[in-house]
Amino acid sequence: GWDSAAQGITGAWSTANTREALTAAFKRKEVYATSGPRMQLRMFGGFEFEAGDADARDIAAVGYGGGVPMGGDLAQAPNGAPISLLIHAVKDPVGANLDRVQVIKGWLDDDGETHERVYDVAWAGQRTAANGKVLAIGNTVDVARATYENTIGSAELSTVWVDPDFDPDERAFYYVRVLEIPTPRYSTYDAVALGLDPELATDRPATIQERAFSSPIWYTP
Repeated sequence: GWDSAAQGITGAWSTANTREALTAAFKRKEVYATSGPRMQLRMFGGFEFEAGDADARDIAAVGYGGGVPMGGDLAQAPNGAPISLLIHAVKDPVGANLDRVQVIKGWLDDDGETHERVYDVAWAGQRTAANGKVLAIGNTVDVARATYENTIGSAELSTVWVDPDFDPDERAFYYVRVLEIPTPRYSTYDAVALGLDPELATDRPATIQERAFSSPIWYTP
């Protein structure tokens, strides 16, 4: 079973904890998933979000007031204004800190060809981005003991990202991915508990970066 992964979970931004409200959240696709940890992730898309919106006390109020939530649709950029995404991510209260937030953009060009690009848009620490990427955050995992330290990373990351390559005439979609700092892979925990060498016994990576990812926002010219 070393090939198997830990159980993932799905989160829904619902107005109430009722069957009707949860069904409505799924229908409007205002949902996200994680590879197991209980991170929180929100993403809104619009044309007028500003950098200061990422520091708002009520991110949701700003997001709903100025755009659409994840799972929503945008169309006909006003005067060619680029799409901006308001993003907020919070760590699992009993889990690992966050490494970075990424935006994955896909688009369809004039020839009908599909493209995809990943942007690092917010990250922990004093790293700087080059060509939309930042260096690895580091690794605090003690493989022999299957432990890690939350001495790197951030408990919370938020930002407003404006698409630098936006073309108002191209169909596109955007979704957000959030990465934790490295932690022991579940197989490492199991191997240590069994008194085995995690890397030799499992022939699998000893560490993993758990993640969360949102449903997309679609843009149609």
